[in-house]
Amino acid sequence: MKNRTKMAVFASGNGSNFQALYEATQDGRLDADIVLVVADKPSAYVLERAKQAGVPAFSFTPREYASKQAYESMLVEKLDRAGVEWLVLAGFMRLIGPVLLGAYENRIVNIHPSVLPAFPGKDAIGQTLEAGAKEAGVTVHFVDEGMDTGAIIAQRSFTVDGADRETVERKIHEIEHHLYPESLQQLFSRQQSV
Repeated sequence: MKNRTKMAVFASGNGSNFQALYEATQDGRLDADIVLVVADKPSAYVLERAKQAGVPAFSFTPREYASKQAYESMLVEKLDRAGVEWLVLAGFMRLIGPVLLGAYENRIVNIHPSVLPAFPGKDAIGQTLEAGAKEAGVTVHFVDEGMDTGAIIAQRSFTVDGADRETVERKIHEIEHHLYPESLQQLFSRQQSV
C-alpha cells in the first residue's frame, strides 16, 4: 500500500471545501489524510465539520499574537507535531507569510473562485459579476507571498450568461468540490512517483 499524503486544511469559514476534501479521502478519490484543520476564527463552522469527521482541529486568534511571524512559528510547531506534509487552503482569508512559506516551500496550495489572474483577492465572485465578465470559474494554484499570484495548477470555467450571484456561487462550489480533490490527487501522486 502506498503512503498517503498528510495534509492540513486551513479555513476561515463554513468549510464546504474541507468537507469535499474529507469525503474524497474517504471514498478513494484522494490518497491523503487530513491530519489537522486550522481555523483563524474560533467561530468558524469548519471546526464543527472537523469534529463531526473526527479530524483534529484547532483555532487561533491572530490578533492575540505579537506578529504574523509569532503565530506562524506556533503553527509550524503544531504542523510538525502532526506530521503535516502539505498545507491546503480552503477559504483561508489571510496571506501566508515567510515563516510558513519557508517551512512548506512549494507545498502550499489554494483554491480561488475566479479564473486567475482575473479577480484576485476578496469577493472574486462579486468582482466577476460587477465587471460583467463572460466567464466565471475556479483556479487551484500554489501559494507564494502575493495575493493569488502563485503558479496555476488547474482551472475550470463556465459561461456566466446573465446568471445571478446565487447561481454563479452554486456552480463555483460544485466545480471547487470536484476540481480540488482531483488536482491534489494529481499533485500528490506525482510527488510520490519522484
